[in-house]
Amino acid sequence: MVGRRGAIGRRVPETAADRSLAKARGACSLVGSRPRFFRPSPGLSCARTTTQRPSGRPVVLVASWADAVMVDATHDESEAAVGGNNEGSAHAKTDAASGHRRISLSIGRRPGDLIFLAIAGAVVTLCSLAAMNLAVNPVELAIYQQFGKIPTASIRVWRVLAGTGSWIGVATATALALYFKRVRLGVYLATAGSLAWGLAQVMQRFIGDRPVPAELFVNPTDRLPGAAGFDFPSSSAAVAAAMAAVAAPYLSVKYRNLVWAVAILVGAADVYLGGNLPLGAFAAVFLGWGVGTTLNLVLGAPGRRTSAEAVRHALDVAGLKPIRVLPIESNRWGPLQFTVDTSTGDRLRVEIVRRLHRRAGPWYRLRRLLASLDVEDEPPLSTTYHEAEHEAFVTLCADRAGLRTPSVVSVCETEHGSPLLVRRQVEGRRLTKLDSAEISESLLDGIWRQVAILSTARIAHHDLRPKNILIDTAGGVWLLNFTFGRVSAAPRRCAQDVAEALVSLTALVGVERTVRSARRTLSPDQLEESLAYLQPLALPRRIRTQIDRRYVLTDLRETLADAIDRPIPTFRFPLRPSTIIGLLLFGAAVYVLLPQLSGLHGVVGSLRGAHWGWLIASVITGLLAILMSSVSIIGSSVSPLPFWRTTAVQLAAAFTGRTTPGGVGFFGVNIAFMERLGIRRAHAVGVTLLNLAATGAVSALWCVIGVFALGSSGVLRGVSIPHGWPVLAGAAGALVIAGVVVGSPLGRRRLVRPSLAMARDLLPVLRNPIRAIELFGGAGAYLLFSGLGLATSLAAFGARVPVAAVLVVFVVAQSLGHLAPIPGGLGAVESLMVAGLSAVGVAPATSVAAVLTSRLLTYWLPVLPGIATFRYLQHHGTI
Repeated sequence: MVGRRGAIGRRVPETAADRSLAKARGACSLVGSRPRFFRPSPGLSCARTTTQRPSGRPVVLVASWADAVMVDATHDESEAAVGGNNEGSAHAKTDAASGHRRISLSIGRRPGDLIFLAIAGAVVTLCSLAAMNLAVNPVELAIYQQFGKIPTASIRVWRVLAGTGSWIGVATATALALYFKRVRLGVYLATAGSLAWGLAQVMQRFIGDRPVPAELFVNPTDRLPGAAGFDFPSSSAAVAAAMAAVAAPYLSVKYRNLVWAVAILVGAADVYLGGNLPLGAFAAVFLGWGVGTTLNLVLGAPGRRTSAEAVRHALDVAGLKPIRVLPIESNRWGPLQFTVDTSTGDRLRVEIVRRLHRRAGPWYRLRRLLASLDVEDEPPLSTTYHEAEHEAFVTLCADRAGLRTPSVVSVCETEHGSPLLVRRQVEGRRLTKLDSAEISESLLDGIWRQVAILSTARIAHHDLRPKNILIDTAGGVWLLNFTFGRVSAAPRRCAQDVAEALVSLTALVGVERTVRSARRTLSPDQLEESLAYLQPLALPRRIRTQIDRRYVLTDLRETLADAIDRPIPTFRFPLRPSTIIGLLLFGAAVYVLLPQLSGLHGVVGSLRGAHWGWLIASVITGLLAILMSSVSIIGSSVSPLPFWRTTAVQLAAAFTGRTTPGGVGFFGVNIAFMERLGIRRAHAVGVTLLNLAATGAVSALWCVIGVFALGSSGVLRGVSIPHGWPVLAGAAGALVIAGVVVGSPLGRRRLVRPSLAMARDLLPVLRNPIRAIELFGGAGAYLLFSGLGLATSLAAFGARVPVAAVLVVFVVAQSLGHLAPIPGGLGAVESLMVAGLSAVGVAPATSVAAVLTSRLLTYWLPVLPGIATFRYLQHHGTI
């Protein structure tokens, strides 16, 4: 028996009076280990939480807001907490005896599997086309040879792994599933393994065996295939991957990762034992993934759909005694929300938590790491159940702080299904369902009062969209959905909430009404803090996309600043220390590893013999390129810009733009500069976008003309363009996909409309010859001097290459390399330049040395004076 804590923290035995008092008060919270069910006592802002131990004895978590006491409940108490009567207990036992029926309640299909199936099909197709080429890729051969160096003492382990993908493995997995009474899973495993093996056999007959490379006969091993050659793809890897894809929905995250690791190791075992080359094992894993995904789409899998019967069963086990469950919101893949009437007369609303809204994957973390604004992130959560518990906890805290939000009743989950978040039902309409005329000034004031309560309580909502604002039948305002919420939030997080509410209301009632209503309720200091977050980089996409019209966000920011008589915040320091350290480490890795491709000794020898005069010329070309970029910016603006101050800003932009992904720092510093000159932000944004479009147009024209000119002159050596029906089919497919994307609503919104708007902005420039020369001439001169930096670096190492060829290589590599979401295209640009110079006949060691030197002197060296210039301009209020 776990007791309460004494005065000095020592745990003392708990008395019956203590238990009775805690039960009477119902004072509890989400404290301790993860609860299975979470239900507050009626009428109290607290909860009684029950969870199952492995031994079957439930644990009741009872705690007040100040302290927490964990009570080990007896078996009789657990029946009362879960079922409330013997009938509920018997019902739970009946369901325990028919677990397969409960699983069938949550069988459904997930639309994301269609994307996974398309990816798997594309990878298998590309690998098959590569395998039909008789020549083995040197990289693939090198990987195979590295596998051969693994000690032979591990061969038994590899043979066991390979057997997992054989018929023995299929039979064993099926038998285990049937032993644990998972009949559906057992049938699926047998079907997936058979289909994957059959498809692999068909592909092997169609593609044929891959010949053994001659390099492998130089040092013959015992792990070479027969005279026929290597199979493609690997049957065992395909079988293992198919079974892993089918079994994954039935498993927890830990075991799901384990079965996928085994599937990948089966492919590695096939390579080690000499059955396949790496490409065959790689394609086989994707083939098996595609087979398993197809079965999940056709036959369904657990956790993809939650029916009313599954909700009824979960609520019944939680002790809520439902008598009627009705779906009220659905999509094509199943219901999303339910209303529930209980035997006690309560009306509840049940939300199905299907996926992690707060998922923080690698791409999200990389984008936030390189962000130029210090924006508060949402901490990642592990599972959907964890997310539901988190929302329940934040909702309880908000309710306790006086915010009007529906009370949380329970958090539970269906077996092998989605978690359920149960709240009390509040009758009313979402703000999105109201017409603009129905949104009165008093209603806007009520919304801002709720936002003020959040800010005072230091609770961040971080999803203040109109869909999360409910207006009850009496006209009261309620805030919903604290999925992204945070307790004890920092002041800047609360300022983000104010900014999000400003954007959301602007989308409904316009800028003027939104600013006036906010000004009536919130103080100027609170509104001033939100100014820094009224810009695209600081707002989540779900908030940003509410505004379709161009420059509305800019108008909102300027109108609010005028209303509270506060200045627009200056441009902040664009990088965090962690970002700078990461860039330095990544850059060091690129500049150390890239020379290994052509021999480190040759590169070092070339560096020692470099001509210093040409290196100084490279530095000068880098500075001249910055000067030309200022000319291009001046030509982009209708309002006159001072030349030398604009040049200084471009030098500062060499720091902010080259150290942020996508060059967002370039936009920020130029927009801030033009705002200080009295140019409206909307026009400043248009100037930077116009400059970017002009530079892109010049680069594209340069690339097309230059590549065809080089091909006609015969400078390109050892470069062959692939041809045949696979290339034509790929090109036709790419054109079809591009047409579908452009013609889709997303393509029209993201591609067609911005392109047309940019074309309209370019027309006035073309009508003015001086501005056109400054804009396009400056952009072309910027590319010219930047490319001459590479030409002078080649001259420093004694390479004799036509300057025109070097300029084409530079522009192509610069254009394609900066598509990578890495500051300055670090790594991508260097690799493309080395490949391009090698194609025009430059020795590998010389090309690597010249590229690294050019990038260092012309691109990264100006960052140092850019830092000093940035600080100087910031100190004098220029940016």
